[in-house]
Amino acid sequence: QVQLVESGGGLVQAGGSLRLSCAASGRTFSSYAMGWFRQAPGKEREFVAAITWSGGRTYYADSVKGRFTISSANAKNTVYLQMNSLKPEDTAVYYCATGPTPPLDGNSWYRLELYDDWGQGTQVTVSS
Repeated sequence: QVQLVESGGGLVQAGGSLRLSCAASGRTFSSYAMGWFRQAPGKEREFVAAITWSGGRTYYADSVKGRFTISSANAKNTVYLQMNSLKPEDTAVYYCATGPTPPLDGNSWYRLELYDDWGQGTQVTVSS
Protein backbone atom coordinates (compact mmCIF):
# COMPACT_ATOMS: atom_id res chain seq x y z
CA GLN A 1 0.00 0.00 0.00
CA VAL A 2 1.24 3.46 -0.90
CA GLN A 3 -0.02 6.65 0.68
CA LEU A 4 -0.03 9.80 -1.43
CA VAL A 5 -0.54 13.34 -0.22
CA GLU A 6 -0.92 16.22 -2.66
CA SER A 7 -0.32 19.85 -1.79
CA GLY A 8 0.24 23.21 -3.45
CA GLY A 9 -3.16 23.89 -4.93
CA GLY A 10 -4.90 27.22 -4.64
CA LEU A 11 -6.44 30.17 -6.44
CA VAL A 12 -4.41 31.93 -9.12
CA GLN A 13 -5.15 34.37 -11.92
CA ALA A 14 -4.91 33.34 -15.54
CA GLY A 15 -1.31 33.44 -16.68
CA GLY A 16 -0.02 32.64 -13.22
CA SER A 17 1.84 29.64 -11.88
CA LEU A 18 1.47 26.98 -9.23
CA ARG A 19 3.64 24.09 -8.12
CA LEU A 20 1.95 20.94 -6.91
CA SER A 21 3.69 18.34 -4.79
CA CYS A 22 2.87 14.69 -4.21
CA ALA A 23 4.59 12.98 -1.29
CA ALA A 24 4.57 9.20 -1.36
CA SER A 25 5.07 6.86 1.59
CA GLY A 26 4.68 3.15 2.17
CA ARG A 27 5.58 0.58 -0.47
CA THR A 28 6.99 3.14 -2.87
CA PHE A 29 9.75 0.78 -4.05
CA SER A 30 7.13 -1.21 -5.97
CA SER A 31 6.07 1.81 -8.02
CA TYR A 32 7.49 2.17 -11.56
CA ALA A 33 6.10 5.60 -12.28
CA MET A 34 3.90 8.40 -10.98
CA GLY A 35 1.18 10.32 -12.72
CA TRP A 36 -0.93 13.43 -12.33
CA PHE A 37 -4.57 13.49 -13.32
CA ARG A 38 -7.23 16.16 -12.98
CA GLN A 39 -10.98 16.26 -12.76
CA ALA A 40 -13.07 19.33 -13.46
CA PRO A 41 -16.69 19.61 -12.25
CA GLY A 42 -18.99 17.49 -14.36
CA LYS A 43 -16.12 15.97 -16.34
CA GLU A 44 -14.22 12.71 -16.29
CA ARG A 45 -10.81 12.44 -14.67
CA GLU A 46 -8.13 12.98 -17.31
CA PHE A 47 -4.43 12.36 -17.65
CA VAL A 48 -2.11 15.33 -17.21
CA ALA A 49 1.47 14.05 -16.92
CA ALA A 50 3.58 11.11 -15.79
CA ILE A 51 7.19 10.37 -14.94
CA THR A 52 9.18 7.19 -14.38
CA TRP A 53 11.12 6.97 -11.14
CA SER A 54 14.14 5.51 -12.94
CA GLY A 55 15.39 7.51 -15.87
CA GLY A 56 12.90 10.34 -15.39
CA ARG A 57 11.06 9.78 -18.67
CA THR A 58 8.12 12.15 -18.92
CA TYR A 59 4.79 12.08 -20.70
CA TYR A 60 2.24 14.88 -21.10
CA ALA A 61 -1.27 15.46 -22.30
CA ASP A 62 -1.35 17.67 -25.37
CA SER A 63 -3.36 20.27 -23.49
CA VAL A 64 -0.52 20.98 -21.05
CA LYS A 65 2.60 20.45 -23.18
CA GLY A 66 4.89 23.43 -23.01
CA ARG A 67 3.15 24.82 -19.93
CA PHE A 68 3.42 22.07 -17.29
CA THR A 69 6.54 20.24 -16.16
CA ILE A 70 6.59 17.06 -14.11
CA SER A 71 9.67 16.21 -12.07
CA SER A 72 10.66 13.97 -9.21
CA ALA A 73 12.91 13.99 -6.17
CA ASN A 74 13.56 10.29 -5.74
CA ALA A 75 15.30 10.63 -2.40
CA LYS A 76 12.20 12.35 -1.06
CA ASN A 77 9.71 10.05 -2.80
CA THR A 78 8.10 13.22 -4.10
CA VAL A 79 6.76 14.19 -7.49
CA TYR A 80 6.12 17.77 -8.56
CA LEU A 81 3.97 19.41 -11.18
CA GLN A 82 5.07 22.91 -12.14
CA MET A 83 2.18 24.64 -13.86
CA ASN A 84 2.85 27.84 -15.77
CA SER A 85 0.68 30.03 -18.00
CA LEU A 86 -2.39 28.70 -16.28
CA LYS A 87 -5.76 29.02 -17.98
CA PRO A 88 -9.28 28.98 -16.55
CA GLU A 89 -9.78 25.59 -18.22
CA ASP A 90 -7.02 24.19 -16.01
CA THR A 91 -9.37 24.57 -13.04
CA ALA A 92 -9.85 21.13 -11.50
CA VAL A 93 -8.99 18.87 -8.62
CA TYR A 94 -5.53 17.47 -9.29
CA TYR A 95 -4.67 13.94 -8.19
CA CYS A 96 -1.41 12.04 -8.14
CA ALA A 97 -1.29 8.29 -8.56
CA THR A 98 1.17 5.42 -8.73
CA GLY A 99 1.63 3.48 -11.93
CA PRO A 100 1.28 2.27 -14.57
CA THR A 101 3.44 -0.84 -14.52
CA PRO A 102 5.21 -2.36 -17.56
CA PRO A 103 4.63 -3.73 -20.11
CA LEU A 104 3.34 -0.47 -21.50
CA ASP A 105 2.45 0.99 -24.85
CA GLY A 106 2.05 4.59 -25.93
CA ASN A 107 -1.53 4.77 -24.70
CA SER A 108 -0.90 3.23 -21.29
CA TRP A 109 -0.04 6.52 -19.65
CA TYR A 110 -3.48 7.94 -20.37
CA ARG A 111 -5.44 5.01 -18.98
CA LEU A 112 -6.75 5.81 -15.53
CA GLU A 113 -7.49 2.17 -14.74
CA LEU A 114 -3.78 1.27 -14.95
CA TYR A 115 -2.92 3.47 -11.98
CA ASP A 116 -3.07 1.91 -8.55
CA ASP A 117 -2.88 4.18 -5.52
CA TRP A 118 -4.45 7.65 -5.50
CA GLY A 119 -4.15 10.72 -3.33
CA GLN A 120 -7.07 12.79 -2.06
CA GLY A 121 -6.49 15.58 -4.54
CA THR A 122 -5.74 19.29 -4.34
CA GLN A 123 -7.96 22.01 -5.79
CA VAL A 124 -6.58 24.34 -8.44
CA THR A 125 -8.72 27.29 -9.44
CA VAL A 126 -7.70 29.67 -12.20
CA SER A 127 -9.64 32.91 -12.44
CA SER A 128 -10.02 34.84 -15.68
